[in-house]
Amino acid sequence: MLEIKHVTKVFFPGTVNEKVALEDINLCVNEGDVVSVIGSNGSGKSTLFNMIAGTFPVTGGTITLDGKDITKAPEYRRAFYIGRIFQDPTKGTSGNMSIRDNMTLSLKKGMKGLTFTYNSEKKTLFQKLLEPIGLENRLDDNVGLLSGGQRQALTLIMACMSHPRLLLLDEHTAALDPGNAKTVMELTEEYIRKNHLTAMMVTHNMQQAIDFGNRLIMMDEGHIIMNVSGDEKKSLTVPLLIERFRQIRKKEYTTDETLLTV
Repeated sequence: MLEIKHVTKVFFPGTVNEKVALEDINLCVNEGDVVSVIGSNGSGKSTLFNMIAGTFPVTGGTITLDGKDITKAPEYRRAFYIGRIFQDPTKGTSGNMSIRDNMTLSLKKGMKGLTFTYNSEKKTLFQKLLEPIGLENRLDDNVGLLSGGQRQALTLIMACMSHPRLLLLDEHTAALDPGNAKTVMELTEEYIRKNHLTAMMVTHNMQQAIDFGNRLIMMDEGHIIMNVSGDEKKSLTVPLLIERFRQIRKKEYTTDETLLTV
């Protein structure tokens, strides 16, 4: 489904500020996989997502989705089949447009060029989708009036509506209070399951990474240092994962929380 081969990303190459952010990354994500991605700040997690989404060009290597080479495809083209939800709740929606109009644009993207008319049938669909977050009667309200948790939940609903081939969750609960974060994570798991999505989620929350999905990837200094799934992932605990990091990298962090937040 998603195949990353020998991908490298170097910022400011050939200068005194040269920085190797990713080095010879190889990764295969199968259809239906739900992957947690963890690592310290600067480990390469966000850079990996930026390479997949097309935000930055790769320095070397190839990225293939559904057998099609998308290495040089621009970000706006990849957005038709790759959905992304950011940490900032304001990035996934237009605050000066109504909930209805935001959802309409998202649904049109999912229909990939087919004619779309807003009618009573679509209104009923939108209201049904919004019921779990209590916004079913606020279709005409501007999104800018919503709380951060409501806005992120709406972004999630819209991303799933467009049926992306791959959903990227970039620390999408990190900016929310614990209550809203829990709600958004529960919705995330429900929508991924109902829509049979393939997804990758960056998180700093160790227990969340262990509990979420069927695979876990750990990154450090631009490398994937661990890739576990199945029973091996199910058997993980926070202390065991921290210990495995120490064994693999032969080093300690000043505090474990820098890398792995419970």
